[in-house]
Amino acid sequence: MDTESHMLKPSVTAKATKVIVLTTVMFTFISFWRAAAVVIGDLGSTAYYMGGIAEQFVGKVAPYFILGVMVFAFCVMALYMESSPLFTRGGVYRVVKSTLGGWFAKVSVSALVFDYILTGPISSVSGGHYLAGLLNDTLKVFGIGIQFDRNILSMAVAIVIVLFFWWENVKGIEESSSKALKIFVITAIMGVMVIIWGVVTLLLKEEPFFAHFPPFEINLSHESYGWLSNAEWAKTIGFISILIAFGHSLLALSGLETLGQVYREVEYPKLRNFKRTALIIFLFSVILTPGVSFLGTMLIPDDVRPQYIDNLIGGIAMFLIGPHWLNLVFQAFVVIVGVLILSGAVNTSIVGANSVLNRVAEDKVLTDWFRKPHKKYGTTYRLLNLIALFQILTIILSQGNILLLGEAYAFGVVWSLVFMGFSMIVLRYKDKRKREWKVPLNLKIGKNEIPFGLLLIFLVLFFVGITNLFTKPIATISGVIFTLTFFIIFVVSEYINKRKIMKDRNLTEVEFHSSENMRVLEHFNLDDEAQITPESIESELPDKVMVAVRDPNNLNHLKKIINETDTDKKDIIVMIARVFTDKLNTDTRKELKSDELNLFSEVVNIAEKIGKPVIPVVIPTNNAFYSIMNVAHSLGVREVVIGLSAKYKPDIQLQQLALIWGTVHSDENTHIRVRIITENMEHTIDL
Repeated sequence: MDTESHMLKPSVTAKATKVIVLTTVMFTFISFWRAAAVVIGDLGSTAYYMGGIAEQFVGKVAPYFILGVMVFAFCVMALYMESSPLFTRGGVYRVVKSTLGGWFAKVSVSALVFDYILTGPISSVSGGHYLAGLLNDTLKVFGIGIQFDRNILSMAVAIVIVLFFWWENVKGIEESSSKALKIFVITAIMGVMVIIWGVVTLLLKEEPFFAHFPPFEINLSHESYGWLSNAEWAKTIGFISILIAFGHSLLALSGLETLGQVYREVEYPKLRNFKRTALIIFLFSVILTPGVSFLGTMLIPDDVRPQYIDNLIGGIAMFLIGPHWLNLVFQAFVVIVGVLILSGAVNTSIVGANSVLNRVAEDKVLTDWFRKPHKKYGTTYRLLNLIALFQILTIILSQGNILLLGEAYAFGVVWSLVFMGFSMIVLRYKDKRKREWKVPLNLKIGKNEIPFGLLLIFLVLFFVGITNLFTKPIATISGVIFTLTFFIIFVVSEYINKRKIMKDRNLTEVEFHSSENMRVLEHFNLDDEAQITPESIESELPDKVMVAVRDPNNLNHLKKIINETDTDKKDIIVMIARVFTDKLNTDTRKELKSDELNLFSEVVNIAEKIGKPVIPVVIPTNNAFYSIMNVAHSLGVREVVIGLSAKYKPDIQLQQLALIWGTVHSDENTHIRVRIITENMEHTIDL
């Protein structure tokens, strides 16, 4: 901390020290297992319906294309592994804006929001259908003559699921990711059982195992060509047939963009854990989704399979080797797990949409009203309310029509990824920062580097996107209308917000677009406590280190401490001393000053980039040095860290702190270490 002000004799009074504790969800981080579970909530749920949907369009060759899509998913994940360390609050919006500008960013995020808004209704209504079917079948087995209307019950269940995960996300990602992890574990157990049992069933049949594999023959239906159904030339070109088949299987990538959104939440070491997250997602999805599709084609007879188009795993359960009663029990288990994983997809959609809209709001496209944190949980609850409202309205207006929702859904997935892929290529040449990780296949020619890996990924996405435009009429029409609607809302909102800010702050156009004004400032909940104690700042660990900060441009000491501290064993308390400006030393207003808001916003950026939590506090005082040591004593801190002062040499700073330490405590057995950390050296004293 630059403690160049008020190096006076401390004014010691009997009055207890007041403290303002800053709370925000931005200091919450999750394990790579939880991060993977959030993404898999959507990506893994496609195993229940992807094989059946794809087969309707491309024939029995569908499993091969679904396998290809899931392998390609790892290539898409590579885009996020390169971009996310560059943009901690990453995803499509940040990447596209940094390369193609705000207009393209708003288009891409509009398509993506369309994807997320539809994910919730599709998944929750599907889960409702499975639950309604299981309930009616159970009633029939027990001879009860009551049958529920499947559509009405499905819509009711869907709304309950949306409301449940809306509330879990209002409470924070730790709550929602905990539920997602439990669903992931149960689904993994079910997946292992289905695949092993299915393989054993095939091995015990008279025919050789590989004889059951479907032939690799593309058999596109009339509907699969969309607007190209009357274009005979298109049907004669094999490459177009492959693109059409791949495009109709691309729905299996549903929810992958959430990988870029959860990067901020991944705990330290961030990139290593992010790679683990991607690997878990890949292994889970490349085994389960294609595995179910292959087993569905190989085990369920062709004349029976259409009955299980919406629940392929349930159909597989009925044709596994074993007694019929066991098949029925396992089918019920599979359906219940299906309801859980499809419910988890709703959670993924809410997490993803909330993160995306937060990025838009941070960019002053939406007003700050949307980012106001919940008083208790610190989450952006107003955005969560908006997302849940849109999803419930979609459920009601569509009357739970799965086919309609599924057809409309394909637009946002592919085009948001197309923008992402192209932007990553441009970014290689526009942003020369050293990458923590790069998409492979880079050819170095002199000083220039050709990113062949990025080019290949982009070309696949682009050609599939163009093909989908002409072969998925419902998706194209609904996607364009929805994207255009959201784009107009964003543009109008940005204009109104811009004029309001310029008027309130008396800014010119140039001043508004300055880097200082466009800086993202966090919203904090402020708790005003009468005295500072470990309980009042919610510090639960016995071991603590306190870092005093003052200048947002001089936080190297904070970065070093966050990097070297194991926050599972030691709390990091970040303190700013608010020096009184009035003569009576009574200026203890709760609201943050603009410089304090700038400072703590930068603290948030550092903490979330590294992936470790801190506890920020503001201490009103008439003497900065006295306040540092007095707070350290009150909290039982074992180590105090400050930065180099612009006015005073390190030895003067240490001398002052040592003198004050002798006045604030009387226990000779209490020891503390004081460190002054600069870029090139460190000064330490043990007191």
